[in-house]
Amino acid sequence: MTTAHGSDSWTAAVRRRLDLGRLLPLGGAADGTWLAEHAAAVELRRAAAEVPGTVLGAVRLSPADPDAAEESPVPPPPSALPPGRLRIEAEFGEEFTDMTDEPLPAVADRLRAVLFACATRRLGLRIAEIDLRVTALLERAAEPAGKAAPRHTEPTEPVELRAATPEGEAALTAASVPGVACLTRTLGTAVAGTPGHVRIELATAAGHRPLEVARAVRKRVAARVPGGPSVAVLITAVDVAVDVAP
Repeated sequence: MTTAHGSDSWTAAVRRRLDLGRLLPLGGAADGTWLAEHAAAVELRRAAAEVPGTVLGAVRLSPADPDAAEESPVPPPPSALPPGRLRIEAEFGEEFTDMTDEPLPAVADRLRAVLFACATRRLGLRIAEIDLRVTALLERAAEPAGKAAPRHTEPTEPVELRAATPEGEAALTAASVPGVACLTRTLGTAVAGTPGHVRIELATAAGHRPLEVARAVRKRVAARVPGGPSVAVLITAVDVAVDVAP
């Protein structure tokens, strides 16, 4: 018989997993790393805010060609997407004032370039294409003298960051790598695995490229943990303050 408390815990765990979105392959197949879709969307929204006159709507990342998926050399996290190139689909609104404004295709091209740079250079995702859809033409609000009008984008609710206290050789080693803000336990525990393999769940710190942090974690854990296990990394959040407490 399931208790009410047990049911609530199970429901909360499922909700946290769904909040992460898809688990996206980060880097190439040999990198053994995945990034939560929600974390990627947050960074893409930050980048899109740099394009004047655009208001980013829904963002979704999915395999560009499911038939071209690659095989991961390490066991992936549960339900993670296989390594391969991704497609970004996003909706956006364009603010306008009069016919002298920049043509819509040119605005879309600029937004596409910004999103591509963020996804590939900032995060380390492999992007094959970006599909943008204009869903609204918005009247630009008047700007008071000396003040910029506030910008608004579709809200992205923060995922609860469940920091974990490092325990055990693998966890302590991973937590010591520069760029690791904290270990997290969104899927249950910060370190999970089977004989010969460990999965590390973590958040990366501001100013550090997630893919480089993950590579360093995998290399150090494999070298220091007895038996030299294979290592997979799941990044649940990026640009996190390093003083996050468990």
